[in-house]
Amino acid sequence: MSRHRVVRLLLVAVGWLSVVLGVIGIFLPVLPTTPFLLLAAACFVRSSPRFYHWLVTHKHLGPWIREYLDGNAIPLKGKVYAIGLMWLSIGFSCWLVPLPWARGFMLVSAVCVTIYILRQKTLRKA
Repeated sequence: MSRHRVVRLLLVAVGWLSVVLGVIGIFLPVLPTTPFLLLAAACFVRSSPRFYHWLVTHKHLGPWIREYLDGNAIPLKGKVYAIGLMWLSIGFSCWLVPLPWARGFMLVSAVCVTIYILRQKTLRKA
């Protein structure tokens, strides 16, 4: 845990902002939920044990973090759903946004996230 008050307050603020963005990401496929919640957990573990404990034991948000931290696999259905919705929303966004550099950034981001998801272990049915 950080000893400097300013750093601790900054980490708490970034942590809560990440929680908010992660929750929004549950409903908007453009925002990734798990990375924001993992960032929040990383900020809280360094700044507030109470907030960290709240987050990892939360009824709805906790499983997103615990499954990842425990190294568990992602179900194939979840991978397909995440990648499909992401590409659908990125495609729609690219259609709406006329700026070539913005389209390029969105496409590169989507490719990187797709590669990341595909490299994660896939849960095999027993």
